[in-house]
Amino acid sequence: MEYIVGITLALFFCAAAAALGMDRERVFYPAVVMAVASYYLAFAVADGRGGVMLIEVAIAAVFIVSAVAGFKLNPWIAVVALAAHGVMDGFHDHLVHNTGVPQAWPGFCMSFDVTAAAFVAWVMLARARRRESS
Repeated sequence: MEYIVGITLALFFCAAAAALGMDRERVFYPAVVMAVASYYLAFAVADGRGGVMLIEVAIAAVFIVSAVAGFKLNPWIAVVALAAHGVMDGFHDHLVHNTGVPQAWPGFCMSFDVTAAAFVAWVMLARARRRESS
């Protein structure tokens, strides 16, 4: 069920953002990556162990730096970071044993992130093709 909800929510979120023009600002998807990366920090607070928090901060830092690079250098970096976060969700429990993570979260987040990254890539490519043909 978490996979269906993740995919559905990502499609709705990204389609709504595109339809409303919210994603036309260069900062939009890098900010999404930063938000997505922060959830495990909240779960580390629930876990309560300092060591877990340190590992989660290190993991989040990789994605936050990638989001900043996507904003400053090339938006495709943010797309790749979003997809990479989804991949990381698939083996997060092998990186750190964070007891604050809800059981359904990794599957939900993985399906959301990968679906959102694919949708954003599709939108970016379609917009680039339209610009080229104009």
